[in-house]
Amino acid sequence: MLDLDLESLMQIQITSAGRKAQNLSDVPAAVYVISQEDIHNYAVTSIPEALRMVPGLQVARISSSKWTITARGFNGTFANKLLVQIDGRSIYASSYSGAYWDVQNVLLEDVDRIEIIRVPGATLWGANAVNGIINIITKQSSDTLGGLVSLGSGNHEKLLATLRYGSQLSSDAYGRFYLTRHEQDSYNFLHDGTDSYDSWEATSGGFRFDGDLGLKDSWILQGDYYNNSTNQRVDTLTWKF
Repeated sequence: MLDLDLESLMQIQITSAGRKAQNLSDVPAAVYVISQEDIHNYAVTSIPEALRMVPGLQVARISSSKWTITARGFNGTFANKLLVQIDGRSIYASSYSGAYWDVQNVLLEDVDRIEIIRVPGATLWGANAVNGIINIITKQSSDTLGGLVSLGSGNHEKLLATLRYGSQLSSDAYGRFYLTRHEQDSYNFLHDGTDSYDSWEATSGGFRFDGDLGLKDSWILQGDYYNNSTNQRVDTLTWKF
C-alpha cells in the first residue's frame, strides 16, 4: 500500500471499520490494508507473516506452529483482545477466546485484502475487539476460475503444496475447491543448537459456492476441513525427598 499514489489511496474502500463500505480517507481510525499485490511482493507464506508488515501490530513467532498477534500491547501466548475474522465471520476459539493461527490455512492466492483496524471496536463488533480488528477478506469464486497448482520448499518449510480449481456452475453461481499440505521442520535453540521438537504438519481442504440473488442480495455456502499434527516439547520438574 505504501507504493500507491495519492489518487489510488483515496479510492481504497474498507468495510471493517463501520460495517459498511467506506473510502479509506473517510475512516476516522488507524487503518491499514494489505492487498493481494502486497502479499505477492513480500513473498509471505502465511497470514501471520503478512501481518508483520502492518505498523503498530505486534507479531511474534514463539514456535514452529504458534504465533502471538495483538495490537496496543499486552501480547502473549493467549492474547485474546484482538478480534480476528475471515469474511466477517469470527474465528474465535472458545478454549481461550483468541485465535489459533496454525489452523487458519487460508490460501494466500484467494485473499483479496486484509483490513486491520488498530483501535477499539467493541461497540460495533462486540467481544474480543478491545484493541482492534483483523478482517481477512477472500475473493469471490467468480474471481478464481480455472486451475491453480503451487509447490514450494525451504530450510524450515519442507513442503508447501496447493491445489485449487474454480468453475462457473450457472449464469449467476460459481464454485471452487482447494487442497493444501504444509510440512514445517522444527527449530533449534539458539543457546546450544539442540532440537526444539516443534515440527508440525497440516492438511486442509474445502469448498466455496457463491452467487447473486437479484441486484442487491448474494449468497455463500462454504465448508472447510483441516487435520494438524503438532509436536511440542514439554520439560517436567521432578522433586525428590
